[in-house]
Amino acid sequence: MFNPVKVASAVALVALTLAGCAANEPADEGTPTALTGTLNGAGASSAGTAQEAWIAEFQTANDGVTVNYDPSGSGAGRESFFAGAVEFAGTDSSLSDEELAMASPLCVADAGYFEVPVYVSPIAVIFNVDGVDALNLAPATIAGIFKGDITNWNDAAIAADNPDVTFPDLAITAVHRSDDSGTTKNFTDYLSKNAGDIWDGEVGDAFPYSTGEGASGTSGVVDAVTNGTGTIGYADASKAGDLGTANIKVGDTWVGHTPEGAAAVVALSPRVEGRSATDMAVAIDRTLTDPTAYPLVLVSYLIGCNDYADDAVGALVNAYATYLTSVDGQATAATNAGSAPVSGAVQEEAAAITAAIK
Repeated sequence: MFNPVKVASAVALVALTLAGCAANEPADEGTPTALTGTLNGAGASSAGTAQEAWIAEFQTANDGVTVNYDPSGSGAGRESFFAGAVEFAGTDSSLSDEELAMASPLCVADAGYFEVPVYVSPIAVIFNVDGVDALNLAPATIAGIFKGDITNWNDAAIAADNPDVTFPDLAITAVHRSDDSGTTKNFTDYLSKNAGDIWDGEVGDAFPYSTGEGASGTSGVVDAVTNGTGTIGYADASKAGDLGTANIKVGDTWVGHTPEGAAAVVALSPRVEGRSATDMAVAIDRTLTDPTAYPLVLVSYLIGCNDYADDAVGALVNAYATYLTSVDGQATAATNAGSAPVSGAVQEEAAAITAAIK
């Protein structure tokens, strides 16, 4: 559970003082905190479960604060933030150079933005096929299915990946995100780097082909796959539920998704070049062949202003963002959403950045 005292300690480890920290610590047990107000955010639906848990813990420790989060998708969240409609956004797709050059009415001019990883999770290839409990899919096979080149479950490419499985003569319904989605950007980036010339669609928040069936949000994709026949989709692994999830090929090994495999990819990947000191965007290495890694992964970032025009808003964002990047906050996400905790030097760097928000 979130402990404001532990958060302050974590920040002290990186030698920064949390502005207004005293307002975020109870004088004694049972005393309400002095931090008050409403904080609104929107964005990545993949981290929706984590956001629900974070909000519950944070509001328990700060009973004068209300935090709202709309899991409207990464693209919608970033648009809302830059329009000044929400004070922070969650996104599975890091800020583009064009977005970094944009102004937000929420921020002090030229103060810049923070972008810190708060949620790391594998993307699962989810499926619902009667009689099929286990499934291996090479990147080229996944690409063929979602591009629309492979249309039946008894296709030779699927059989080649699964020589011991008998597949039905059944049409494939491939479900993709219909909204702008950072999950889609990560999914298409993985295929573009591993499926050769088969995946020739653009890498981005929008699904690049008109094939298959579209569904809005992570929950929409999961519902469509769950309620369909012969369906397959992609979604944050924490939302897979009882659906089957495919093993993907990493090097010469079939690998299933795990939080540890997702964390390994992030730890082994470089940063995006040319970013500011408060931007921790990661250039994910999708081509790792180490079977301890699961390269079909997403990193969800928290973004906001380094310096808010409204000091009261800055204090609220500081406190909430500092909790999310704390050891306690990362443990809450791992427990409730099955994510891989951001830890070690990466966690300390993120905590230092959020502690400086004003």
